[in-house]
Amino acid sequence: MISRTSTLLRNPWGKPRFLPLVTALYVIWSIVPVAIAIRFSFNAGRSRSVWQGFSTRWYVGTPEAAESVLYDPSLQAALIQSLKLAALTMLVATPIGVALAIGLARWRGRLAKPANFLMLFPLVTPEIVMGVALFLVFDNLYDFVGFGTWAQFLGHVTFSISFVVIIVRGRLFAIGRDYEEAAMDLGASQFQAMHRVLLPLLAPALLASFAIVFAISIDDFVISQFLSAGADTITIPVRLYSGARLAPPPSLNALATVLMVTTIGAVVIAGLLFRALGKRGGEEGSALESVAGFEL
Repeated sequence: MISRTSTLLRNPWGKPRFLPLVTALYVIWSIVPVAIAIRFSFNAGRSRSVWQGFSTRWYVGTPEAAESVLYDPSLQAALIQSLKLAALTMLVATPIGVALAIGLARWRGRLAKPANFLMLFPLVTPEIVMGVALFLVFDNLYDFVGFGTWAQFLGHVTFSISFVVIIVRGRLFAIGRDYEEAAMDLGASQFQAMHRVLLPLLAPALLASFAIVFAISIDDFVISQFLSAGADTITIPVRLYSGARLAPPPSLNALATVLMVTTIGAVVIAGLLFRALGKRGGEEGSALESVAGFEL
């Protein structure tokens, strides 16, 4: 018995018997609280602990009650502000990140490695530090911007660019320079090779970057809170935090569910598009393998 157990422990190619169980327990531990919160967003009553029947009143409700996500002005404002910031950040941060990724991948020199590290700095910096730093910058240095939507937008862009650089540069390492060099050998200029060859090959990473930046921006709390300027610039995470300290109605559960579904949907769409475009191009591998190609 001891010999058999010792053999199983020493065999690195043996079937992992306990890892599936540990993984399943972790998934259950993580999902159950979320599932409970989602369940009470469909509660017929105002209780968030006692089930009183199924209803969608906290999502659509009625104009007279004005307590649902659809008709509550404060919840509507938070939802619109979050979607607006996420859309603007996605449309601005992704092109900037793509340009930086291509530039850093092509840069050769003594300052290339420090520049790569500087690009990763927002990822390794705690978000609370980033929020305080951005607050001080807009309060003392760029005071002409003012707090509110534009300050939040610039803060989200600053924080999101690094994610785009990692995704796109990983894709660049996976592609290599063979296609560009072949295009230039056939008479294309460097700009034509980038426009007609490189960018189409980067399409999966571009779509993934759009979705990831959207998800990061719409979920952000710290930067949005530090750079807000009153009730008109409150986002969904900030609204959930402020409401959870009081006696919140189930409409906050409904708002949180909308946020979660939007975020998961963005990530799922990014993964599906990445896989579909990769298969159409006859490539193998995953997004993770492309990202793993990032080097300093």
